[in-house]
Amino acid sequence: MTLAQLHYTSAPPGPDGSGFRFTAVSAGVPQGLLREAEQLIGYEPPRDCPARPDAEQLKGFPKAFSFSELSDGGRLLSRSVYIGADYSGRWGNFHAHAVHLPAGTRLPDGVLPITAWESPRWADATPPDGRPAPLDRIEPSGLLRKDALVAFAVSRAGWLAPFFADLRAVAADPGAGQIVVVEHDSADVAQWIALACAVLPREQAHRLTFTTYTRRPQQARQQLVGALPSSESVAHDHRYRVHDCTGQQQPSGPVTDTWAEVCARIWRAGRPDLFRNAPEDIGQLAATALIAGVDLRPDARAAAARWAAEHAGALPDETLTALVAGLCAGPLTSSSAAGSAGNACSSPTTWGSAQGTGSAQGARGSARDEHASPPAPDPADDEQAALAALLARLDGQVPAAVSAPLAARVLASAVLGKGPVPMLRAGSLTPRAHDDLARDLAPALRAGLADPAESPAGRPLALLRVADLLDIDCQDQLPELAGRLARELVSDTAGDPTGTPEPDGDRSRSRDLRAPGQPGRDQYTDPVAAPPAPGQPAPEDRRRDTRTAVGCPPAVLDAVHAHPGLRVALFGSLNALAAAEPAAVARALAGSGLPVGLQPGFPHLRMCVTPVGARDRLAQFHEVLRVASVSSLTDPSVLQTALRLTWPGELPTGLEASLLLNELGSDTHRAAGTRDLLIEAALAAPPDDRDVPALAVDLLRCFSTELRSGQRAALLLLELAGLLGTEGEGEEWVTRVLSLKAGAAEPVPDPVVERAFRALAARLLAEPVPTTELYALARSGEPRLLATYEKAGRSDRVGDRLRTSPAYVAARFSDWSQFPGTHPAWDETRNALLTRVLRPIVRALPAEDQTEVETVLGRAGRGKLDAYRAWNRPGALGRLAGRLSGRGRRADQADVWPGDVEPPTEGGRR
Repeated sequence: MTLAQLHYTSAPPGPDGSGFRFTAVSAGVPQGLLREAEQLIGYEPPRDCPARPDAEQLKGFPKAFSFSELSDGGRLLSRSVYIGADYSGRWGNFHAHAVHLPAGTRLPDGVLPITAWESPRWADATPPDGRPAPLDRIEPSGLLRKDALVAFAVSRAGWLAPFFADLRAVAADPGAGQIVVVEHDSADVAQWIALACAVLPREQAHRLTFTTYTRRPQQARQQLVGALPSSESVAHDHRYRVHDCTGQQQPSGPVTDTWAEVCARIWRAGRPDLFRNAPEDIGQLAATALIAGVDLRPDARAAAARWAAEHAGALPDETLTALVAGLCAGPLTSSSAAGSAGNACSSPTTWGSAQGTGSAQGARGSARDEHASPPAPDPADDEQAALAALLARLDGQVPAAVSAPLAARVLASAVLGKGPVPMLRAGSLTPRAHDDLARDLAPALRAGLADPAESPAGRPLALLRVADLLDIDCQDQLPELAGRLARELVSDTAGDPTGTPEPDGDRSRSRDLRAPGQPGRDQYTDPVAAPPAPGQPAPEDRRRDTRTAVGCPPAVLDAVHAHPGLRVALFGSLNALAAAEPAAVARALAGSGLPVGLQPGFPHLRMCVTPVGARDRLAQFHEVLRVASVSSLTDPSVLQTALRLTWPGELPTGLEASLLLNELGSDTHRAAGTRDLLIEAALAAPPDDRDVPALAVDLLRCFSTELRSGQRAALLLLELAGLLGTEGEGEEWVTRVLSLKAGAAEPVPDPVVERAFRALAARLLAEPVPTTELYALARSGEPRLLATYEKAGRSDRVGDRLRTSPAYVAARFSDWSQFPGTHPAWDETRNALLTRVLRPIVRALPAEDQTEVETVLGRAGRGKLDAYRAWNRPGALGRLAGRLSGRGRRADQADVWPGDVEPPTEGGRR
């Protein structure tokens, strides 16, 4: 193919005029092309060059070697040189020699345009006959040889990666701006262009437009523009990515574009041959470089490892071996690995965060570069993950000799760098790698097992697996690791629907050991459901099944099965926690699948982990004891664990506590430390638990010499409350109840006082009531007892009996009319009962019941009958009623005596 040529310079007058014009043009070149080419081949000498240079100075002027795109899709390859004065002696003349490549064509032999730099085919003057000589090829000058380019690349090492990053962006997107390279010599710009064309894919290299020199970069149309320091500056124009290579200070900081970094390292290593048929895949390029022995950055090694994992099946063992060697040749890259004991690898390289390209000017362009491939935030972690993925792909699929170095590298990085620990087979390492790793990693493995900052269920268990693989003895560290692991498993809040941990130890101690008088049973009820009525079976999910079964982490179960030493230590730690906080352990390990059957012993852990199926709580208790596989006589502590598991956060009912005491005996409860729990079950029981008095009798009988004074007084009160209304009630009930309460050495629990006062009030409202008991009540003035008595008098049970029994009406009128003035609190109580309870009922009685009431009162004495009639007469005896109620009495009036009757007034407690 003959190339069309153009010559342009300032020439004497001729057919086409004078001055700058085309002086020789190949046939067939259209005028439109000439007009467009004229705008591309112009030349302005540098400002700082001599105005009238001699022949030697002319050689130092820059040469504008350009490859430009034309509007019709063709290309124009041109060389413009300064030649001094023109035919008229005027200075400023230049000569341009250009070659036209129509659209879709390339230079002969497919050579790259930059190879024509300073080719002998370029002319510095117009052909004498005005006709270009036929030109079918352009031979290279030989100036851009490999050795020269490598030396140049090494001299510009700091600018290489930023330049290649911008080159990649501009070559991929014409709208990404232009690159401006500032050098002292246009020949150096030509070398930059040669470096660029070598790293680009061949097609992009053929399309890259450039010029080695221009005085006005803003007017240049090419993608890569060369300039001198004296050229017009475009440093502050965001459209240009400027790389000024004339200063002493090279760019600092890493480049985020992995491809650009790899290209720079390949050039510095003197291996441009690796760019032959340059792959667009950065992973393939990085792998090729590693196989050739080029040292790469962690992000590039990660890309190579990912590519190798995808193509491992198509790569021969020799290639994989070389690639693995390259991947493993670099230093451990995690900063955590630096300075680790026994680490034979060199210090790590730490790469910073994303930054711009080579200069401040280029940084603005790179910030907009959407084609760059920024590495992960931590390139070391990214590399480790990629190497681990490659190992997973190769391990067991290729000979161990191929994959063993990679396995050793991944394992060492994981242990020293605190990354994810891989799962290796026994055959993943060669004997030599095994021994070397055991020697180098032993200190880091032992430190990792004891690291309190790590979750014991995570990394330490993985490190223990590595220690077993490398035959490193860590038995002395197992107890401490097992203790931390047990505490973490028990502190799991998965069973708590609120997500808030509720240690059983705190609740159980406040329940089991709280002093009498502290909050009672209702404070400790099950948060899921109220406790069953005495004698009724508990719900099926009462004890542990109300929790969500989440199971142990798989790593823990694997370690327990695979490592007997850890299993024994872990079960021992969990057993101790189960003895101290059984409900918390049961809540955490419900449905965990912990294989307690693999190891004998550990009764407390067995009771917490093994589910029970009984519905009745006493049956649950006995089943839990059987699960322990040890007698409560041999190990009394299991009794306390069973009790706290069966009644977590609450107390047994009176019937349950009595059965526990009588079935197991007092000696067993003494030895197990559960005596106080039974006593508290009695003292904190609600007043409506009818089995508590019998429990109190049993406790007084079994522990008579061991009870504190306050406990004894409270239990005696419970016993007396159960006797009231029976043949064993005796006499002086009110006095005995109040004396026991007042004489206790410590406050009597509120549930006990409430039960005793209720029982006493019920007895005082029954028939018959000795006058002395009623007088003792009136004289005591005990506010709480009188309030309980009034509340009982207002109850539906008393009201129903008043409406149906005239004799009961007469008895209550007699009681509530006695002993006026004995104590203000008694007057207030009895007047309230007469006015608000008895009067409405009496006035609603039928006539025959009214007559019956008067008949009963008449048999008791004329005075009581008269008082009743006066009290029951509407509005007639207000004054008498006031006198009988004590209103208007003189201060010196005699005290009242037992048997006096006073009709109540309309006053009284509101």
